[in-house]
Amino acid sequence: MMGGWHWDNGFGSGFGWVGFFFMVLFLVVIIVGVVLVVRSLSNQNHGHEATRNQPPSERSATPLEVLEERYSRGEIDRQEFLDRKSDLTG
Repeated sequence: MMGGWHWDNGFGSGFGWVGFFFMVLFLVVIIVGVVLVVRSLSNQNHGHEATRNQPPSERSATPLEVLEERYSRGEIDRQEFLDRKSDLTG
């Protein structure tokens, strides 16, 4: 018959397609899990460096940085800057 080739020849008794589907699904889950773990570990190692290198407008600035920005923009004069800086630094 048809050269001896049947659909169930390579996959057993018919559950082969279901088994193949679950095998592929299992491999996809494993690969996605590994990628997520690697990305998570990568973000933990570089998280502090990323926020440190951002300009103050993209991260929460410290009060001293805000004061320095206000002084550099000319919003406050030198004496007020020095007074407030001494209040902040103690």
